[in-house]
Amino acid sequence: MPNSTFPTKFLLLPFADTRELQLLHFGLFLGIYLAALLGNGLILTAVACDHRLHTPMYFFLLNLALLDLGTITTTVPKAMANSLWDTRDISHLGCAAQVFMFAVFVTAEFFLLTIMAYDRYIAICKPLHYRTIMDSRTCAKTAAAAWGSTFLYAVLHTANTFSLPLCHGNVLDQFFCEIPQILKLSCSDAYLSEIFRAVLWIPSQQGRHKAFSTCLPHLAVVSLFISTGTFAYLKPPSMSSSSLNLLLAVQYSVVPSALNPLIYSTRNQELKDAVWKVMNGHFSEAINCPSFTYCS
Repeated sequence: MPNSTFPTKFLLLPFADTRELQLLHFGLFLGIYLAALLGNGLILTAVACDHRLHTPMYFFLLNLALLDLGTITTTVPKAMANSLWDTRDISHLGCAAQVFMFAVFVTAEFFLLTIMAYDRYIAICKPLHYRTIMDSRTCAKTAAAAWGSTFLYAVLHTANTFSLPLCHGNVLDQFFCEIPQILKLSCSDAYLSEIFRAVLWIPSQQGRHKAFSTCLPHLAVVSLFISTGTFAYLKPPSMSSSSLNLLLAVQYSVVPSALNPLIYSTRNQELKDAVWKVMNGHFSEAINCPSFTYCS
């Protein structure tokens, strides 16, 4: 068995080898990141400021926006910095922090999407009991349970992962630090996988347009998030390749965070009105406030 080590840094997988493609990657990810910040930021502001949106559905949507911001902020800025400065390094502490934060946000989003599915199930199938079942206390408890349980999950898995000695170098076959890639460097001969399971109960209301318009956008983001994430974590080592790992990671760690604001607002007139109100308010303030002056 090769000598085991605890490296002081890891080498991440670059998106490109040439300087031109590195800058192209930086620009592309910068655009995606800014779009995610703008979209999720508008949702957070609209839900927080508009009292009409202080309902269970929008409370969970606010939590989802926070998770999306956390997920994409955990992975994308470091990848952009590496492309901009033509580096691959990430410190041992930075890698551990990335693993921990990514585990928190991704697992919490998995549970939250399931809670949101249950919320829509109650709203569609038991509308008369909706406010009794999904009251403010229930919403707060379920959200707190999702955040708290995933925090504990992330602590345990991060501590366990980084307690293992590594025998296969420090080069990760991914553009950010995640558990499966670090486990591939460990001295163990067994390939360990993180398994995510959930039962998603969304009824099929084929004769009702409202049910389809409510459930289909949710099913779209759940399918994208779950399918790519599950395949990435459960695929056998023989199917692992740099290009496939990059493609899958972008699908479940970058794309959902950028698309969720669009998916959850295209068929929601209340949210669109609230976002438009927020944007008009800031635009009016900018017009009425001269440059380099303070407007109270």
